[in-house]
Amino acid sequence: MSGQAAHAPRRSAAWSASVNTLAAPLVESLVRDAPLLDLAVERLDNGCTLVDGGIDVAGGLEAGRRIAEICLGGLGRVTLTHGETVAWPVGVTVHATAPVLACLGSQYAGWSLSHGEGKGAFHALGSGPARALSVKEALFEELEYRDRADSGCLVLEVDKRPPLPLVEKIAADCGLAPADLTLIMTPTRSLAGTVQVVARVLEVALHKVHALAFPLDSIVDGVGSAPLPPPAPDFVQAMGRTNDAILFAGRVHLYVRGDDQAARALAHSLPARESRDYGRPFAEVFKSYEYDFFQIDPMLFSPAAVAVSALDSGRTFRGGGVDEELLQQSFGGRS
Repeated sequence: MSGQAAHAPRRSAAWSASVNTLAAPLVESLVRDAPLLDLAVERLDNGCTLVDGGIDVAGGLEAGRRIAEICLGGLGRVTLTHGETVAWPVGVTVHATAPVLACLGSQYAGWSLSHGEGKGAFHALGSGPARALSVKEALFEELEYRDRADSGCLVLEVDKRPPLPLVEKIAADCGLAPADLTLIMTPTRSLAGTVQVVARVLEVALHKVHALAFPLDSIVDGVGSAPLPPPAPDFVQAMGRTNDAILFAGRVHLYVRGDDQAARALAHSLPARESRDYGRPFAEVFKSYEYDFFQIDPMLFSPAAVAVSALDSGRTFRGGGVDEELLQQSFGGRS
């Protein structure tokens, strides 16, 4: 179990919780219900449990919803909703208790993993509660959080199984035996993968809040929603659509402490349209930079519309807005 720092009195009691312990019942339920969710489960020779969320099986919306809640370390609720936009009615809504811990301390895909070289190399970004066991990212020093638990779960947005040596390294880095580790694979082209990526709408906002140097301890609560795009068989297009769901139509409401000036500035700076790369579907932006993520303006990754409520004054400030024309262009909607 991990505790909050003595000099951070504004943090909620949730910061003393173990995100892996909270997520464990959700993982167990996912594995138990796998046949009903159109998932596949296998146990490797070293005991690690692999959950296939869309490689050799279809996966599904409910599977993606549950996987998204696992990513949030048991501190969030994800629901499928209706009426997100006039043009695209189905969406995902996320609410997280202790949103900074749930989103940045667990859900954020920040653990870079790789094995091998050349065409056969395996690369992935790990998300979910096991990140807080390994604490390989500098972000955890800023959060002043480290988890201790008897089991762990990591979600990989991949379309192939990780090699056994990498699985064993992940377990060792988490301080676990492989038998106590669960890896969930969710390719973006699957329904489950699409849901779990779009369910990062609140996390994307908080990551940009961090990039803007707004104090994370001032974030009290938050809710986010975004429309759910149809999956695409092409990886770049599928990735583009899930990003565009957030960039063009993601809506986030944050509740913060502090003065009105800081809350107003955050609302105005946070939306995606403040980025130099805003204005085209993400797949086009990605292609224009020759598929080099590092060339894309990092300030692009944020929701379309933001509301920031300053709890000290009761005032709410707004920024950005939904762009249904760009959303339709990305999603390929036809009347």
